[in-house]
Amino acid sequence: MGNQVEKLTHLSYAEVPTSDPNGLDPDDEGPRIGVSYIFSCDDQDEQDEPHLERHAADHEEKPFDPRDELACAIYYRDECVHEASAGGGAPLSAESLLNKCRPGDLLEFVATGQYPHWAVYVGDFQVVHMHRAEIKNNFLTDVSQGKKGRVVNGLYRYRALPPQAVVRNALDHVGARDRELYWRNSECFAAWCRFGKREFKIGGEIRIGKQPYRLKLLFSDKKSHVLEFQSLEDVIMEKRRNDQIGRDAVMQELANHLNAAQEHKEGHN
Repeated sequence: MGNQVEKLTHLSYAEVPTSDPNGLDPDDEGPRIGVSYIFSCDDQDEQDEPHLERHAADHEEKPFDPRDELACAIYYRDECVHEASAGGGAPLSAESLLNKCRPGDLLEFVATGQYPHWAVYVGDFQVVHMHRAEIKNNFLTDVSQGKKGRVVNGLYRYRALPPQAVVRNALDHVGARDRELYWRNSECFAAWCRFGKREFKIGGEIRIGKQPYRLKLLFSDKKSHVLEFQSLEDVIMEKRRNDQIGRDAVMQELANHLNAAQEHKEGHN
């Protein structure tokens, strides 16, 4: 059976057939590959994607509901490099968050129906972040725009650089914009500042056909789904899209895709 192209919401994927067409891990015994995808187009983050114009109408602001977060884990081969639990860390108001920040911390601002926005705290109530195709230095309270935020240093399991190096990485790029940027979204930029790994940069990994990264979506203790990717950049783009549309929408999207795959299979039998 040849590769097929399926559209899920606003993204297109090329499905790679695997041994389990259901793509589900019923007993959660470890990351077992179900359906595998390859990105055919970029994630579109209205707030901070380079080379993209912001839509005329902003997302409607809604109260953030941690119950709509989808737990997930990212693996590079057999090593877990990122893990986020559902409702992972209650977000705080900008004023309360300031009391917890230390220079070099990674911050994530969240709102229902929007992509999470990441920033690096650099001290003196200020953060550096990527917003509308530019690296900016602003006050934390201005960047939050009413959203709640949290410190997310522990999501990625890479060894962090010393705080002063993280702050220097961030401040050295203030003012960079458009084609001077090497990151596709605010999360990739902030994570690169803290960990210094080229994997967070656009084209930071050679694509040679293999897919060493896996994104495990954890819907419950007994139900999960695993997707394969060529690069960490691609995984982050998909993870952020899931954060934006929410847990229920991801589950419905996956169910629709699996039903279509099953009907296609039965039609060829």
